Amino acid sequence: MAKVVVVTSGKGGVGKTTSTAALGAALAQRNEKTVVVDFDVGLRNLDLVMGAERRVVYDLVNVIQGDAKLPQALIRDKRLDTLFLLPASQTRDKDSLTPEGVERVMEELRKHFDWIICDSPAGIERGATLAMRHADLAVIVTNPEVSSVRDSDRIIGLLDAKTERAERGERVEKHLLLTRYDAVRAERGDMLKVDDVLEILSIPLIGIVPESMDVLKASNLGAPVTLADSSSAPARAYLDAARRLAGETVPMTIPGEKRGFLGKIFGRRAA
Repeated sequence: MAKVVVVTSGKGGVGKTTSTAALGAALAQRNEKTVVVDFDVGLRNLDLVMGAERRVVYDLVNVIQGDAKLPQALIRDKRLDTLFLLPASQTRDKDSLTPEGVERVMEELRKHFDWIICDSPAGIERGATLAMRHADLAVIVTNPEVSSVRDSDRIIGLLDAKTERAERGERVEKHLLLTRYDAVRAERGDMLKVDDVLEILSIPLIGIVPESMDVLKASNLGAPVTLADSSSAPARAYLDAARRLAGETVPMTIPGEKRGFLGKIFGRRAA
């Protein structure tokens, strides 16, 4: 059965689009049919990270408004047969997304894919709430800084109130993805430590992506970091995060530290 995942956070610039592409590619590498969906109408970027910007003909808004059928808008990745992109519109605004239209698209995608990864725009407005509305799981992307963590806490509240699951009295399964982490700077007190973030947000940790130029290089090449260089530290972090998302038990380590496994952290759950 298809799983819908929203990659979200209240703050912009934390790595949602990069994470959507990396996780989508990692899941597709498991031979699971995966589509990444860009909900950032007007500020389309997922196509750039996926290296598909010149192949966009139709987009999510075209499908919602009936100007194109879903298969016309879907772009198959040239590197992975199991990976697809549904781009956002660059010329419309977020009001072009309607609840009814998004619901129709999600229902159709569920028939054809194992994983549907929704790249949410920043903030808590229409685009973000529609991106999370049909989610079964949420990956909350957070930098180890106070403002990012506070905004993520707000998003957790929205997931518990503004989704279909919440309306049915159920919960969206939430996971924390900590990005741009630097153990040395955290030790100096220049950024929050992993324990600090977990103490505030109280959701399970799915991965810690280290600060690395490899992420920027991959984006500039138009490739998810998990495909650009699978041996790089951020790629390994995303690959392990995808395995955890798929239900595997994978030991957690903090990049840059030599303390072994953090089973206590990995196993921590919201009360």
